[in-house]
Amino acid sequence: MSVEQGKTRPPFITLEGGEGVGKSTQQHMLVRRARGLGLGVTSTREPGATLLGAAVRDLLTKPGHDHPGQRSELLLYLADRAQHVERVIAPALEDGQVVICDRFADSSEVYQGRARGLGMQWVRQLNRWACGEVWPDLTILLDLEPGNGLKRVNKRQGELGLTPDRLENEGLEFHQQVRQGFLDQAEAEPERIKVVDASLPQDEVAHAVWALAEPLLKEFKRLAA
Repeated sequence: MSVEQGKTRPPFITLEGGEGVGKSTQQHMLVRRARGLGLGVTSTREPGATLLGAAVRDLLTKPGHDHPGQRSELLLYLADRAQHVERVIAPALEDGQVVICDRFADSSEVYQGRARGLGMQWVRQLNRWACGEVWPDLTILLDLEPGNGLKRVNKRQGELGLTPDRLENEGLEFHQQVRQGFLDQAEAEPERIKVVDASLPQDEVAHAVWALAEPLLKEFKRLAA
């Protein structure tokens, strides 16, 4: 959150974590509480928040033999992100809306930069180019042991009659690298990235998430009044 030429920019909050940590559920609960403060909120996700992004999401998640290579995968995520920032996130922030996003740039740095071995710092540079001046003010990392997260995914997909997507089908070692990558990021950027234990009951996780987001949201409301 920044103040430019007398105008307070709304907070941009992201939720991150591996598979099955409960990001979508916690996003829904956080959005509801933020709106309860009387704030305008845009709820969004990556990939797939725009028409271009929906096509990219299909390419990235659909299982099959002709899946993107490692560099192609990264570039598709970056294309989705650049479009997402330009068409959804930046306009919402300019309009005075708090933005709460399920996944953002940190995911690419961890999944492609670390787990795929493309280099986290190099991916950070590409992310900064794709995102321009838009960067999260607060990132909430929902942390869960990968084996438990994948069990949640399989249970959920089974109940819906679906099969795991391409990333969910990666081996346990891949997902362990993802988890460690996120934890390393949190250690490197403790002011922005806050870790919440996602193994706790859903309501306790939501309480911890709100404890992190509420001060930022209330400060924005005070400054914007």
